[in-house]
Amino acid sequence: MLTCINMKKPMSEELQIPSGANVTYNGETFTVSKSGVELKRKIDLPRIKIEVKGDKILLSTDKGNKNEFKYIKSTIAHINNLFKGLDQKFVYKLEACNVHFPMTLKIDSGNLVINNFLGEKVPRKAKILSNVDVDLKGAKITVSSNDFEAAGETATNIEKATKIKNRDRRIFQDGIFIVEKPTRGVVAQWVKDL
Repeated sequence: MLTCINMKKPMSEELQIPSGANVTYNGETFTVSKSGVELKRKIDLPRIKIEVKGDKILLSTDKGNKNEFKYIKSTIAHINNLFKGLDQKFVYKLEACNVHFPMTLKIDSGNLVINNFLGEKVPRKAKILSNVDVDLKGAKITVSSNDFEAAGETATNIEKATKIKNRDRRIFQDGIFIVEKPTRGVVAQWVKDL
């Protein structure tokens, strides 16, 4: 009878810090800053050791398997997003589409307020996270931030605020939809053709 043993072995990955970026890690929060822009991310991986040495970030574990390898690679991707955010803003573009009732949009105290959506009397609200800029130009909404996750979460909050339940989506096609993401370009060509 064969038994499968989950072999654990030492693993380590190295990440180069971009020039001009300051990096600190206090065991739980990863902070990067450059020319007035500061971004933070909570990274708490119990079996993975993270060290900042000179101009490199070292991620290592003494006993790791494929799961720890996935955690290390995911953490490197998150840190790379922080480094990209130091130099540029991540921009999401959304578009408000209405077939039945014209909706009105306005920004009010950290929320995007959507009035008259499908003729509803109570306005719908979408939370705008801190450090995120939202620009309204008619039916076009632009969400931008140096923090990749904050920009994405705000764009998702806006899209989810107009989610339709218990109605036929083929008929009720009103809503606010993400039409462009920072990493993939145009995600819905049919919206531009309207």
